[in-house]
Amino acid sequence: MMAIPFFKEMRIGGYLLKQKLLGRKRYPLVLMLEPLFRCNLACVGCGKIDYPDAILNRRMTAQECWDAADECGAPMVAIPGGEPLIHKEIGEIVRGLVARKKFVSLCTNALLLEKKLDLFEPSPYLFFSVHLDGLKDHHDKAVSQKGVFDRAVSAIKAAKARGFTVNVNATIFDGHPAEEIAKFLDFTTELGVGVSMSPGYAYERAPDQEHFLNRTKTKKLFRDVFAMGKGKKWNFMHSGLFLDFLAGNQEYECTPWGMPARNIFGWQKPCYLLGEGYAKTFKELMETTDWDSYGTGKYEKCADCMAHCGYEPTAATAALTNPIKAAWVAMRGVKTSGPMAPEIDLSKQRPAQYIFSEQVQKKLSEIRRDEAAAAEQKASTAA
Repeated sequence: MMAIPFFKEMRIGGYLLKQKLLGRKRYPLVLMLEPLFRCNLACVGCGKIDYPDAILNRRMTAQECWDAADECGAPMVAIPGGEPLIHKEIGEIVRGLVARKKFVSLCTNALLLEKKLDLFEPSPYLFFSVHLDGLKDHHDKAVSQKGVFDRAVSAIKAAKARGFTVNVNATIFDGHPAEEIAKFLDFTTELGVGVSMSPGYAYERAPDQEHFLNRTKTKKLFRDVFAMGKGKKWNFMHSGLFLDFLAGNQEYECTPWGMPARNIFGWQKPCYLLGEGYAKTFKELMETTDWDSYGTGKYEKCADCMAHCGYEPTAATAALTNPIKAAWVAMRGVKTSGPMAPEIDLSKQRPAQYIFSEQVQKKLSEIRRDEAAAAEQKASTAA
């Protein structure tokens, strides 16, 4: 069971070392590929599905997905959404990415997973990442629908029985007791799956704005959870330094270009969680984004963010530049007591800008223009 993660770690470590030897300051680690925004759930903490139907009905083609992976060059591709299994070409998209020897993490709420398993073949390059925010009552409440937890667990067992590698991903919000999170992690061990956890990002469009964690609460909560995990074999799909960061022991700044996002709008500036404009190409994204104006302490919308997509790449780079520290954390485990690393000063951050509606209107105008042009061409061909 450990051969696949080790193989993956070796490949990604080699990629990171190559970037360092080439002297590259900014490079992607994971492509966040969103081929659609449509979802079959409406989770209260999600800000990803608040679009008009004309946009929710749009899809990236398989070729567009493959081109994004080629253009970006990251060794890993995560496919979130929306719900990727709704996409009619999802099997073809994944096959093309695996053929390119990309490590593919297909993120899903698992409602359609058992039904769609025949679209995929087990591979050391393919991982299902099932969204579970906690145990049954907590998860069903988080996704605003009863019965989802049981269906997800059933799908996980079915996928594992077919030889697929399955992990779960959990988004942690305020009000989720450390004891309950620890019980959930015990459950993932019993289920035989790896787990990734990240504090929920404060999406400005999310229906529930009351349960996003600030950084101080995040660190205290994760310290409490990790303290309960001493001696247990929870299988985290994170680097030790990232977990140490969540517990307040590392003074990191985010790496927004580490997990660039490509969706139906284009390449999202500056990161997967924060949409503040779009670039047409990956090169344009990297060269025209004002990276120094984003991040905790620099921008109000980033104030409380400790999400994996910004800080896991930072931790990966830190492990490469300071392997002794990484090895020490791996040996001793996450520190759960004592002073925390200094917090980032927020006094000089620039105020938030709100451009979501402008981006939506721009995309709707493009859709209407394309539809009008297609109708005109069809009419002229018929004539």
